[in-house]
Amino acid sequence: MSQDDPAVEATDGIARAAAEVRSGVMRLARRLRVEHEPGEMTLGRLAVLGRLERDGPTNASALAAADRVTPQSMARIVQYLIDAELAERDLDPNDRRAAIIRITEAGRRQVARDREQREAWLAQAMAELTDVERELLVLSARLLDRLADA
Repeated sequence: MSQDDPAVEATDGIARAAAEVRSGVMRLARRLRVEHEPGEMTLGRLAVLGRLERDGPTNASALAAADRVTPQSMARIVQYLIDAELAERDLDPNDRRAAIIRITEAGRRQVARDREQREAWLAQAMAELTDVERELLVLSARLLDRLADA
């Protein structure tokens, strides 16, 4: 295959597009992290609360696997959330030796506050876009969700 081969050009084009998407997504993710209030509620703790809210009660091992952290790290996060009354631990009805972690109402309020703060910044930034750009951005977000599930 030569450099003039359409298959090579298509592959190169996809690679360039992938690099551009990765860069844009990463920059936006960093900016959204900046819009988080500093304090004891770290992004890792918020991520666990968000997962509990989204996916429902689960055990600490599943949380650790989902967030790709060690069980020891997740145990510390879960204990903080329980101590702060943002989550609670119950016995697993299927295995009395195991525990299930669930979000509390206070935890749901914490997640909602954090989301509102970030979404307010994002809405303000999106107000600078044209209607067509906003529509394209929403479509792009749906496509990114599909890619995330691939």
